[in-house]
Amino acid sequence: AMTDGEVRKIDTAQNKITLKHGEIKHLDMPPMGSGMVFRVKDPALLAKVKEGDKVRFMAEKIGSAYTVTAIEVVK
Repeated sequence: AMTDGEVRKIDTAQNKITLKHGEIKHLDMPPMGSGMVFRVKDPALLAKVKEGDKVRFMAEKIGSAYTVTAIEVVK
């Protein structure tokens, strides 16, 4: 399931994105109003979004890292 969020920061050098987000049920993660840093599985995903965008995203735990595997801007 996709989770609603907002892009706070994009770090293309480290392939990371900071997202303010609602509850991520399948990861048992509560909402993060201040934002949380996620790794990005595919760096091309970062080119689709910019800071301040409202988004829907999919996150998974890959190894020890929470990783965004899909993201789309909400129009």
